[in-house]
Amino acid sequence: MSPVELAAKVVARMYDNDPFSQWLGIERVLVMPGLCQLRMTVREEMLNGFAIAHGGITYSLADSCLAFASNGHGIQCVSVETSISHTRAVKAGDVLTATSEEKSLSRSIGIYYITINDAHGKQVALFKGTVYRTGKPWFPEASPTP
Repeated sequence: MSPVELAAKVVARMYDNDPFSQWLGIERVLVMPGLCQLRMTVREEMLNGFAIAHGGITYSLADSCLAFASNGHGIQCVSVETSISHTRAVKAGDVLTATSEEKSLSRSIGIYYITINDAHGKQVALFKGTVYRTGKPWFPEASPTP
């Protein structure tokens, strides 16, 4: 199995067992080892009392992007530290795209930056995530190198 096929298989398993990402309406646009792009549309029930998207919505989209990108190498990863900066208000109907960038990858730690843009390409949030790579393969028969 190629690295890209492995990444797709891992992310498909993760997504199929992730009711929250499904509830968000996340669409997988691009999945590769260490790289992920996700898209979703903000719905009315995702708004806060200011009629803008609750900060947890963009955070959750970025967190899913982090999970899919980091696990796409075929090794099970869990987040150990994350942070987000909200740079622009998001409204109902906005289509958001989260794109990961793998900044550092070692045997045990991965660091990723996730940028979230609206449909006009305007940045709405910046997210940084650090993951711990457990060394446990998602599919032992594919035997990726940790």
